[in-house]
Amino acid sequence: MLELHQFRHSAFCLKVRMVLQAKGLSYREVEVTPGLGQVDVFRRSGQRQVPMLVDDETVIADSSSIAAYLETLAPEPPLWPEDPRAAAQVHLIEDWADTTLAHAARVALAQAATIDSELRVALLPDDLPEPLRRTVAGIPTGLLQGVGEIVAQGERASLLTSLTQLAQALEQAPWIVGDRLSIADLAVAAQLSLLRFPSSSGAALAGRGVAGLSDHPRLQGLFRWRDQLEAQLMQSDPAVV
Repeated sequence: MLELHQFRHSAFCLKVRMVLQAKGLSYREVEVTPGLGQVDVFRRSGQRQVPMLVDDETVIADSSSIAAYLETLAPEPPLWPEDPRAAAQVHLIEDWADTTLAHAARVALAQAATIDSELRVALLPDDLPEPLRRTVAGIPTGLLQGVGEIVAQGERASLLTSLTQLAQALEQAPWIVGDRLSIADLAVAAQLSLLRFPSSSGAALAGRGVAGLSDHPRLQGLFRWRDQLEAQLMQSDPAVV
């Protein structure tokens, strides 16, 4: 059986889970403990980052590489269009989501966590000892202020502009490129989860997110699109061990 080694709240791991769901593939989730658990990931894949997919003797790291591998393993339904022009658009949007959007979302979430102790604690690994969780929760906001300032107003404005345009586009059609689900949709949807966590993130995180973006009136349709997409995938989700 396929094994997905992951951090539960990683957007890139969510992207891979969405691909697995779209393909109807059964898999086992292996939660990696930050630090010690990453030693095994490095030994097997040559890097410490997750996601890492294990298929018998085949080990693949990086969400895009994993998605491409799963496309060969289960070609239906295809997540890349046959038309070269559409395929190029899909690749460009996936790259934008995995780089520009991912960076902006991580930074915005980091800023939000500096001023919201409950959010900060909810993002911690589940197996973190309770005394350490209380220590993190009790860190004064003032000590973290420098982290919060890394999000420049210009960067936040640029992110809002891009997301607003995307929301407007999705009002006209259900898919970002073409007339069917593609890897572009999954890549974008996964990163949006850092801006407002969906119900699948668990009770501690569901509905939480980045103030000013998660509650922005122009983006509500975009978050509904993201949630509806995940709901559709979960309806056909294979057994997860």
